[in-house]
Amino acid sequence: MTMKTPSFSSYLLLAPLAILFLVFLLPSLNRSSGSDGIGVLCNRRTGAAHHHHHTVVPPIPAQAEPEPELSLLVGILTMPKLRERRDIVRLAYALQPPVPAYARVDVRFVFCRVTDPTEATLVSLEEMQHGDIMVLDDSCAGENMNDGKTYAYISSVARLFAAAPYDYVMKTDDDTYLRVAALVGELRGKPRDDAYLGYGYNMSGDPMLFMHGMGYVMSWDVATWVSTAAEILDRNDTLGPEDLMVGKWLNLAGKGKNRYDLKPRMYDLNWGMDNFRPDTVAVHMLKDNRRWAAAFNYFNVTAGIKQSSSSKLYHRLPLP
Repeated sequence: MTMKTPSFSSYLLLAPLAILFLVFLLPSLNRSSGSDGIGVLCNRRTGAAHHHHHTVVPPIPAQAEPEPELSLLVGILTMPKLRERRDIVRLAYALQPPVPAYARVDVRFVFCRVTDPTEATLVSLEEMQHGDIMVLDDSCAGENMNDGKTYAYISSVARLFAAAPYDYVMKTDDDTYLRVAALVGELRGKPRDDAYLGYGYNMSGDPMLFMHGMGYVMSWDVATWVSTAAEILDRNDTLGPEDLMVGKWLNLAGKGKNRYDLKPRMYDLNWGMDNFRPDTVAVHMLKDNRRWAAAFNYFNVTAGIKQSSSSKLYHRLPLP
């Protein structure tokens, strides 16, 4: 079969396609495929600007990033099906004021084993986009935190980050609005060892506090002890109300002696949604979008956003 030599007019027909490629497609090839998400909430230095002229400029010696005074890993226990909730929580972290320079805070959404093929695919896409997913190993039986997920999270963290430990490890829920700068302000002057803090709670007159499951923090040495404490497994103490069980582990072993009750700065939102505090560290029970919106409004997350009229919003392009 012979091939016809393209005519000059054929090249002219291809010219508009080439222009479209250069204008619309080529720039997209230079973009990064992912985003930082909320994986790391810390101050970052921007890269040096590129020089486009021919003058030789002596390189500026790179300045080492100062080590933060404290580091915190925040694990948000959630379930694969709650994608909308995670997106709301991502906004709740991303729109907060910057974390103080003295702290480094990493945030991860924590799953057990994502076995459903559909959920596994969607969670993988979330990880590619946001980089803030942590999937635990086979020691985690299910997504219910009272069925051992909290134990699996704490014990896994100590192994996963053994080479680069944090000062503190936090467990919190996806219905908790955590104000990160307020929390690290609380942690800054606290001990880095044998520490356990959150919303303190007593049970049946027991003078030993345990911390409410809305969110609690333990120092790295306490998390490491949990990962190696055979007695927890021997007593089958991974099952049951997870916050109460964590308190039991520490109380029986005499761990977490440096305890700090952050009430009233940590609290449950009431049904009337009228008990927000300006000095909030964490507010819990944000079970639906209406309650999340109330929190955003109270803390002025949307302040300064200019509302667009419907005519401007939906008719920006000329009609054909």
